Amino acid sequence: MSLPRTLVLSTLVLALAACQTAPAPRPAAEPAPAPAPVAAPAGPAANDNLNAVAWMQTAEEYQLLSGQVYRAALAELDRAIKTPGWDALVPSERANPAEGLPPAVIVDIDETVLDNSPYQARLVRDGASYDEVTWDGWVREEKALPVPGAVEFAQAAAARGVTMFYVSNRAAHLEEATLANLRKAGFPIESTDQFLGLGFFVEGCEQQGSEKGCRRQHVGRTHRVLMQFGDQIGDMVTIEANNPAGRKDALRPYLAWFGERWFVLPNPTYGSWEPALFNNAWELPEAERRRMKLEALKYAE
Repeated sequence: MSLPRTLVLSTLVLALAACQTAPAPRPAAEPAPAPAPVAAPAGPAANDNLNAVAWMQTAEEYQLLSGQVYRAALAELDRAIKTPGWDALVPSERANPAEGLPPAVIVDIDETVLDNSPYQARLVRDGASYDEVTWDGWVREEKALPVPGAVEFAQAAAARGVTMFYVSNRAAHLEEATLANLRKAGFPIESTDQFLGLGFFVEGCEQQGSEKGCRRQHVGRTHRVLMQFGDQIGDMVTIEANNPAGRKDALRPYLAWFGERWFVLPNPTYGSWEPALFNNAWELPEAERRRMKLEALKYAE
């Protein structure tokens, strides 16, 4: 029996379709290349002093601390003037009786009455370290602003007949620029004799490096020193051995004077405390000095 023609044709079409090969899958698209990394903008290298300088320039806490020091001193000033035996010089620097002498106050300059944080900020920005050339240039600009509270205290002291002596380790050749800056800032200065810089010779006193003992003694020969202000221990008393133990020994006999006759200003950017941590060996490579400072840190167990 023969099949209908239409059925035969349909069967052939289905057979041919079954014989066709399935199309090959398309290859997966290759991933797009990752974008090239964008280089970070160039900037100063990491600097250990960044936070310290930023704190001094921007933190309200620094402003409050400095103002607090000078307000506390002003609260003691009248009592100091009226107390005959009141003297802020250590006995070894008092070469003559203080009673009957006119009153005076001794202040350090840098980071005690004048704020040099813009100079420190330049060093951070430029990846540089302190040197005499850049420091001299900064001083000659006469742009340092007063430390908070310092001018108000100095003017109140002068109004009470107290002479301010500015005992500083700024070099003698910077005297003119220093006095000009102090006057611009509002500090009372009647005579250039009120500035005693590094190299000031005191007859009969043997100078020890940059220590200020002889210059303090010089002030004490003509004045009763009511108070001393500084950002370092050496601004009030001579440090015989600049190491952690020696620094404690220097101030231990006079702890009761702090906040009464001696007043300390905050300065985390520099000071004799730093070389005390690496045996004062500035000639060591920076990496070695930094290692020794790290070793001086106390870690929680």
